[in-house]
Amino acid sequence: MDDDLRAALLEGPLSAADALLGAVLSRSTPDGTVSVRLTEVEAYAGSGDPGSHGFRGRTARNATMFGPAGHLYAYRIYGLHTCINVVAGESGTSSAVLLRAGEVVDGVELARARRGAGRRSGVPVRDHELARGPGNLVTALGATFGDDGARLDGTPFAIVPAERSSRGAVVRGLRVGVGAPGGALPFDWRFWIDGEPSVSRYIAHKSLRAGRR
Repeated sequence: MDDDLRAALLEGPLSAADALLGAVLSRSTPDGTVSVRLTEVEAYAGSGDPGSHGFRGRTARNATMFGPAGHLYAYRIYGLHTCINVVAGESGTSSAVLLRAGEVVDGVELARARRGAGRRSGVPVRDHELARGPGNLVTALGATFGDDGARLDGTPFAIVPAERSSRGAVVRGLRVGVGAPGGALPFDWRFWIDGEPSVSRYIAHKSLRAGRR
């Protein structure tokens, strides 16, 4: 990990989110290596953020969030899909950046095989959908819940920082599926690269859809 990325991770989740966009995250296994250029992330700020897993304090489930920056915090959603985050900020602040989506730039066929293993239709997954959404990103990389606590720049992972000049414009908006108040302003802490087809669709939490037609 280079010094600029390390400094951004230590500064906090918003700086970390910006630094991670466009970076290429790789995971190597005996089957091969898959590399994903990150195109969508969400920042979470711990005790000051009602949408964060760390908002109500430390538990056995979220303990990794309270550790040092640059490590991965993994959790399961609905007991089915694993999501991975990059811990940010000073130790104890429970801040992190959720990796929501990316473009597979190396190991496309391995990523497609991993994604296709759970599909009943038998229709191949399109390239831009291979790592679209946090659960799909984890599957494409071959990451697991067992990667909780792993170093972002340590075996089996590696990360190459973004080339800012060619990254493209960054857009921000509300976080996906987060209930009020964490899913509303001022927590517009979802960031994505404009025009990237791998970016997932925004879906508001049901508490924010109440009364809408």
